[in-house]
Amino acid sequence: MSDSALKNELGLRFAEQYGRILPSISTRDHGGVPVFVKLPLDSVTSKHTVNRRKAMDASLMALKSAGVEGVMVNVWWGLVEREAPGEYNWSAYRELLEMVRKRGLKVQAVMSFHKCGGNVGDSVSIPLPKWVVEEIDRDNDLAYTDQWERRNYEYISLGCDNLPVLKGRTPVQCYSDFMRSFKENFTDLMGETVVEIQVGMGPAGELRYPSYPESNGTWKFPGIGAFQCYDKYMLANLKATAETAGKKEWGCGGPTNAGYYNNWSEETEFFCSEGGWNSPYGEFFLQWYSNMLLNHGERILAEAESIFHKSGARLSGKVAGIHWHYLTRSHAPELTAGYYNTGDRDGYLPIAQMFGRHGVVFIFTCIEMKDVEQPADAKCSPEKLIKQVIKATRKARIHLAGENALPRFDEAAYTQVLNNSCLRLEQDNPDDKIEPMCAFTYLRMSQHLFQSKNWSTFVSFVRRMSQQNAVSISRDEKQRGIRPLIQEATST
Repeated sequence: MSDSALKNELGLRFAEQYGRILPSISTRDHGGVPVFVKLPLDSVTSKHTVNRRKAMDASLMALKSAGVEGVMVNVWWGLVEREAPGEYNWSAYRELLEMVRKRGLKVQAVMSFHKCGGNVGDSVSIPLPKWVVEEIDRDNDLAYTDQWERRNYEYISLGCDNLPVLKGRTPVQCYSDFMRSFKENFTDLMGETVVEIQVGMGPAGELRYPSYPESNGTWKFPGIGAFQCYDKYMLANLKATAETAGKKEWGCGGPTNAGYYNNWSEETEFFCSEGGWNSPYGEFFLQWYSNMLLNHGERILAEAESIFHKSGARLSGKVAGIHWHYLTRSHAPELTAGYYNTGDRDGYLPIAQMFGRHGVVFIFTCIEMKDVEQPADAKCSPEKLIKQVIKATRKARIHLAGENALPRFDEAAYTQVLNNSCLRLEQDNPDDKIEPMCAFTYLRMSQHLFQSKNWSTFVSFVRRMSQQNAVSISRDEKQRGIRPLIQEATST
């Protein structure tokens, strides 16, 4: 038997064993926070098959036995509509979603209109559809561009959202047609199995600009990133907006003194404490830059709302947890990403309000992080940032869901998620009834997750989330578990 076949066989055996000793718990029975798990990025192959099918099925069985509510699946534009515009191949996703349904799990389906590869955790490369890449090659300005004319192929520039630049269709029309085709092909699963549609609106599926690309070493944490507004379509809009404001001289481009990707705030004239970000020009530019992003989200979510209305699946949108340099006045990394959030201005309330207009759940990352874990000189504060987002979603009266930003298997991270998922703030009274997160999605299913110690800790976490208390699996359950099989599987 080959190594891969042996691992598949062992995977089936340990999943079956887990299914016997750990009866499934549904969070809906306990009023807790349902936990979903992200499937691997390459769950579907370029040949339109389910990757490692037996291992996938075994993993789904194990997740179900642990009390997980469901899984998150990236539905890649670059795979489904790869060959030609309007030609969709859903066969692999039909097989995968049927597998999930048969195991009694739910699905969060991510409409992934971005390229996979080049971001944190990207283990595979899935480009945009071939015909889209061909169009970008013909017209480089379809790609986001920085002031050094570096092009980014992660996601089509929002500057051409409403222009017929993709074989006669606009990018928004392409996204809309894709979502409509998904709904039509999976109508039988909508609402029952597919319970959520996460609408991709930028790189990594997040509503943001690709301001901190890791590919080719362009950006490294905790750099401030760079503005992405130098393609001809973005510049044309900036020029028109400046002329309308009676400031024609402001329409030539972004600030020229905003540094480079890996600079820090105080190293630049624009982002330093008393820098240009707080000047009339800075306020004009940042307002325009963030409004372009908000309008982009508005257009796509309006389409999604009309398509999935009454489908039984809720809509969600993801916002990046950009916590570095948060304790500075300018919040430079958030500004370059398109979030006009500073020490004096709330940049998340407008996003939450926009989501609210379309009934969209606000998904936020970095839920597992603590301030003390971050480098002190980078002035990070994921904890303060999360509290700000909680306040924004409360004001907008929308649901908040969470994700961890980095793979974590330790108890400290799980406890932090549990605490944050309650959505309580310091000013809340102990007797106040606070609605917790509507869901938490764990990043991500992997071989490491199924290692004995990691798995036991994860199962305990899922159960604590489901009941919103400190219940953990018993020592007897751990000892009667499948540690020998896990050890055998991971050693092959």
